[in-house]
Amino acid sequence: MPSPAFPTEPTTLSLPGPAGALEAVVDPPEHGVAALPVVAIVCHPLSTDGGTMHNKVVTMAARALRELGIATVRFNFRSVGASQGEFDHGVGELDDLRAVAAWVREQRPHAALWLAGFSFGSYVALRGARELGADAVISIAPPVAGRGWDFGRIDLPEVPWLVVMGEADEIVAPQAVFDWVDALPRKPVLVRMPDTSHFFHRKLIDLRAAIQDSVRGWLPHA
Repeated sequence: MPSPAFPTEPTTLSLPGPAGALEAVVDPPEHGVAALPVVAIVCHPLSTDGGTMHNKVVTMAARALRELGIATVRFNFRSVGASQGEFDHGVGELDDLRAVAAWVREQRPHAALWLAGFSFGSYVALRGARELGADAVISIAPPVAGRGWDFGRIDLPEVPWLVVMGEADEIVAPQAVFDWVDALPRKPVLVRMPDTSHFFHRKLIDLRAAIQDSVRGWLPHA
């Protein structure tokens, strides 16, 4: 399966993956915003709980970055949408991210690579960050306890890193996330969002602002 070129308009495409085709959406920066030499890959929440690249938190995170001049790539992990393969408990999903990142590196070799993820997607993105040479990482509601994802064994990257966590999250225990961040030897930027549930109901605009305000200082010059 040949690799497609990196599009300059919003495009849904199929990328070669380790378990078959991977469905992806590539979006350039928002109209009228100066394009920056950055591509951000945004990973979706748990496949077996209905997570897809069209999740509203994922799409809002991508929009927030595009409004800053960053091109974004969202993709469905194996077994989701038109992506082939079977759910693989985070192992194969990391392989999927590796394949997407390799395509981005091939097509945009001079661009910085940012990795972002929501919930399960934040686990996959953070696991791959150091290996893939990510230049920045965004973790939204990382499931550090209770879902079987071992954050304690991740080789954390030494790059700008943002964690956004709702204080009323009903799926990921907020205090577990705050305690995890507090115990890290090198702490990320932590944004605590009051009265905010796991899926950021009625708080998506606040999420956009939190991301933009936190990462603006990380942006390269156009």
